[in-house]
Amino acid sequence: MLSEMKHLSLLFILSLLIFSCRGDKKKIDHITRLVAEWQGKEIVFPDNPIFTRYQTDTTDYRIPESEYKVLIYIDSMGCTSCKLQLPRWKELIAYTDSVTGGTVPFLFFFHPKDMKEISYLLKREGFDFPICIDLQDELNKRNQFPPDITFQTFLLNKENKVVVIGNPIHNLAVKELYLKRITDGKSLSSNRLKTTVKVQQTEIDLGSFSQTEKKKATFSITNTGRNPLVIIDAATTCGCTSAKFDKRPIPSGETAQVEVEISPKDTGFFSETITIKCNTDQHIKLTIRGQAL
Repeated sequence: MLSEMKHLSLLFILSLLIFSCRGDKKKIDHITRLVAEWQGKEIVFPDNPIFTRYQTDTTDYRIPESEYKVLIYIDSMGCTSCKLQLPRWKELIAYTDSVTGGTVPFLFFFHPKDMKEISYLLKREGFDFPICIDLQDELNKRNQFPPDITFQTFLLNKENKVVVIGNPIHNLAVKELYLKRITDGKSLSSNRLKTTVKVQQTEIDLGSFSQTEKKKATFSITNTGRNPLVIIDAATTCGCTSAKFDKRPIPSGETAQVEVEISPKDTGFFSETITIKCNTDQHIKLTIRGQAL
């Protein structure tokens, strides 16, 4: 069990090194220490936490003693909508339920700075899942989570010990680790034939525009291999950014379009990364940048 957990730790670190750090030794060392600290650590839950739906209706929900559970903690810092990305959580929950028969619960603990904003977001996205509004931040006080949202989500085992640390919504490599673990090591793309691609442009500068505007950028990905190109998923670093892509298999020699849209919540310079997962050896990294006025 211990060697398996160490193997998962190594996979997690390598995935971040490949897709996030880009050779930044200081960041690599920080991630290594963080994973070593949290791997196998037991999460202590508050006594009798109260769960609600849409933040209004109290629901009779207890933290289950399931084989695995996913814990999502959202603090009060920064843009709440950007951090939550509720539509992507709904997609992940639906998929996880489909491959596990609904045996993996998702535990959402929010420490909001704005109760009205949380209520609005839950209703707008139709997020009808139990959540705990932790006004006193009891969960964080008992566990002292890392300040980086990237490391405030955990896959826990039956003893509430951390199996994988990382946000599967923000990082597709982490999402793969979660799903591999809860499906007994099966890879989501292990049976797909691989291909190669050429990206016409990996970075697009949107320039300066009003913060009230929505801006779009289109990236072209050409299938240069023999097998059809299949785009499996796309993840963004911020909820202000969304990505749409061709879901049909793209034959050899043809090009798929990835349309990225950003609706800035604040003024100032931004640089957002979009990670595209497809049947290639590595994920594709795209970047949009600009300045909201």
